[in-house]
Amino acid sequence: MWRDLRDELPAELAAKRNLYAKDLQPELLEEALARFASALEPLRGSGKLGVLLFQLPPWVFPSRAAHDHLAWVADRLRGDRVAVELRQGRWMDDEHRERTLTFLEERDLAYVCVDEPQGFASSVPPVAAATADVAVVRFHGRNAETWEAKGITAAQRFAYRYPERELAEWVPRIRALHEEGRPVHALMNNCYRDYAVQGGRALARLLSGEHARR
Repeated sequence: MWRDLRDELPAELAAKRNLYAKDLQPELLEEALARFASALEPLRGSGKLGVLLFQLPPWVFPSRAAHDHLAWVADRLRGDRVAVELRQGRWMDDEHRERTLTFLEERDLAYVCVDEPQGFASSVPPVAAATADVAVVRFHGRNAETWEAKGITAAQRFAYRYPERELAEWVPRIRALHEEGRPVHALMNNCYRDYAVQGGRALARLLSGEHARR
């Protein structure tokens, strides 16, 4: 939080270690997002701004408030490519999946497809779906032992080296997302040692067909 904005907070909020959007006055939230967007202008002006990735944490469930917040983000960042990653499985369960994807598509927000451990309340299924003119896939690894572990670093949480057979599951999905020339951003988030680099190279080989020619 910028110092001048923090100085405008009520004392009980200013003393908190963590602040959330729901805690802030609307005008402060507006200003915070405006400053964030302004800081990106050098990338925007040089044509190097790709996708803005917004993550909703596991404690954000499908609700009117969550939908309103995403609609607000889409409106304020109109003109930029915005992608939304959901960290709560309810968004993509059988009851909510169609509504979630339709909502994102209607607001030109790119759905972030994910590969991650399954079997947790926070687990989002590996659905390949495109809701905008760009598609995004994030590979978090499948380390179930550390997925919701407490008191560990991000590198420890995502320490996972993908075997090619698991990456190969995504090849037809990524090709389907790429139909009609839609760009696809495949992001390796298994940030431990060089696992992300290895996974990226392996996925690139699989997508190019190099593996099949060997």
